[in-house]
Amino acid sequence: MSRPAFERSLATTMASGVAAYPRLSEAEKALTDGRLDAASAMVIRHLRENKNEPRGFALLGSIAFKTGALVQAEQFLRRAIALGSRSLEVQRELASVLHHQERLADALSAFSVLQQHMTGPEIRSAKALILDKLGRGPEALREHEELVTQNPNHPRMLMAYGNGLRWAGRNDEAIETFRRAVASDPEYGDAWWALANIKAKVLTDEDIATMKASLEIAIDERNIIPLHFALGRGLHDRHLYEDAFTHYETANRLRNETIKYKPEDLSAEVDQVMTLFDSDFFSQADQRGPTNDPTPVFLISMPRAGSTLLEQMLDQHPDIEAVGELPYVRAILRSALEIHTQRKPTTVPQLVREMNPQEARTYGQDYMHRASLHWKTRPRYFVDKMPMNWTEVPFIRRILPRARFIGIRRNAMDCCFSNYIHYFSRAHSSSFSLRGIGRAYVDYVRMMDHLSAVAPELIHNVRYEELIVEPEPILRKALDHLSLGWDPALLRFYESKRIVRTPSVEQVHRPLNRSGIGTWKPYEQWLGPLKEALGPLAEA
Repeated sequence: MSRPAFERSLATTMASGVAAYPRLSEAEKALTDGRLDAASAMVIRHLRENKNEPRGFALLGSIAFKTGALVQAEQFLRRAIALGSRSLEVQRELASVLHHQERLADALSAFSVLQQHMTGPEIRSAKALILDKLGRGPEALREHEELVTQNPNHPRMLMAYGNGLRWAGRNDEAIETFRRAVASDPEYGDAWWALANIKAKVLTDEDIATMKASLEIAIDERNIIPLHFALGRGLHDRHLYEDAFTHYETANRLRNETIKYKPEDLSAEVDQVMTLFDSDFFSQADQRGPTNDPTPVFLISMPRAGSTLLEQMLDQHPDIEAVGELPYVRAILRSALEIHTQRKPTTVPQLVREMNPQEARTYGQDYMHRASLHWKTRPRYFVDKMPMNWTEVPFIRRILPRARFIGIRRNAMDCCFSNYIHYFSRAHSSSFSLRGIGRAYVDYVRMMDHLSAVAPELIHNVRYEELIVEPEPILRKALDHLSLGWDPALLRFYESKRIVRTPSVEQVHRPLNRSGIGTWKPYEQWLGPLKEALGPLAEA
């Protein structure tokens, strides 16, 4: 049987199975309508009447996936398969759940198996994204190239290919590819932002006019928001600061209305960390574990604080390997939190305090296994520079007691404004309002100050402004923190050919400069809410 015929056969089997159970059909409709509680209740009643019926468990997995309960989603989907479900859709959903859990090796294996049976570009696109995350850039680029060859006018596939080219340092090709995406769909805001976000003034006057025209007709906020960000960047480059700020302000307002970020949640978490974690906690950390394993170095900071630059410099040392922004700490913590909250409501700090030693070791081993997939060698140290890991320092210390920490801090106004004018994903939700990003910066400083007070040797802190003015003495101190000797290669960081998957990719391939200092000053008259949120830190 051919692959398309095989897929149709399985789809028909699945559809007819659901149709045989009217309650499942109703539950599917409720799920489609977003009535998740109602859908779940219907499926549970169905399973009470039809014990071990696989389609019911598959649907429960879909509902759990929608609610973000990834551990439960995996359990239900695996149960459906074990009970005899032959649906490729169930297997595809399980692969997607594994991907969302950042279990990248398992997800890659699952999508590779599916690719043997399913046609269409979605499976290959998922594989390419996972390969990108794993740092396997050349393999990912080959997948993207094949997708673009098969779908030459697909804007999202062109966008993904362009990103891969940019991370590989092939900027001219990336720009050409992004332009193909906007030519295919002039309203496609993500591609316009990709062009604007390249650290070179590539947007033409004609581009500005096209984006303004696209805004007039765009109805999807997923296009409108990045279009405003891109216009802000283009107008900033033309020194039209008032017009630029109008677009930045509109983009952030729309994004913030969608996300509904609550800055008080982060403040409350930091308050609890300061209450629960004292010097005794950090001094009693279990230092046991395989000492021949590479030691993780967590480079922690606010976003847009200079961490990519410092990472690139440290990577030049022969005993250090930079592995980028690994998503694993938060992924493991999210799974742990889901499991613990099934027993009783809990917060992250409470979870860390209550975690037993075996549980902590298991999570630490899980992190090390996932991180090892990114090592090109077996380094003495590897650097994980996921910036927002700063909120998880107690968790990291609990599961990885041998881990080292280096923090980098940038001037508050420069850092916060740089966040505000950048189109981030939901991962940096605080950036979409001036008060939100200001309060997040204050909480970051409160957290770092507390950790410095209760565990003075835990984190080595670097100031970005000092690093770019006098890099050698600053870098020597950072290496001292790791008990490593000096290597002058750190000063030639811009010669490195490594792939960098962050917005600062162009900057770290150029010698040091002061272009990022004082970027907020032309906008000062509109930044009152930020200054108010920062308080004395605005002048520090």
